[in-house]
Amino acid sequence: RGLPKSYRHVNGYGSHTYSLINPSGERFWVKFHFKTLQGIQTITNAEAEAIVAKDRESNQRDLFENIQAGNFPKWSFEIQIMTNEQAKECSFNPFDLTKVWPHKDYPMIKVGVMTLNENPKNYFNEIEQASFSPSNVVLELVFHLIKCYKQEFSHIQMLTDIELEH
Repeated sequence: RGLPKSYRHVNGYGSHTYSLINPSGERFWVKFHFKTLQGIQTITNAEAEAIVAKDRESNQRDLFENIQAGNFPKWSFEIQIMTNEQAKECSFNPFDLTKVWPHKDYPMIKVGVMTLNENPKNYFNEIEQASFSPSNVVLELVFHLIKCYKQEFSHIQMLTDIELEH
């Protein structure tokens, strides 16, 4: 543990529980996990103090410069899935932001790899105005799961666009 060396060297987790619908209309609850493929790296308080004293945007600059140089950071994209039935019987509130779903009950499923391979061309439009809050998802839209193989979802291919729910 320690202070992250850079954004490239930390895992990311979706705080919220998201709803995905398969082609049969079945709803599943999911948690998103992004595990760094660069390895976890940390720095000491003294190192952080020296870095931030010179450049308070050092993490953002590190990410931008690495992408610009072709050193594209990658994260393993993994999800946990819970059925509606499991959510109803769960011993904790699966929608509570402070709860972590036990991996033994809801194992991690590898979906793919997320690669940051391009810097924004218009920072304001592409970054400042972006908001990935569930409250900003249009109510009539849902994110779909497709091609679920085996009952335990050993392989999932994510749909890259959004479809209307009927």
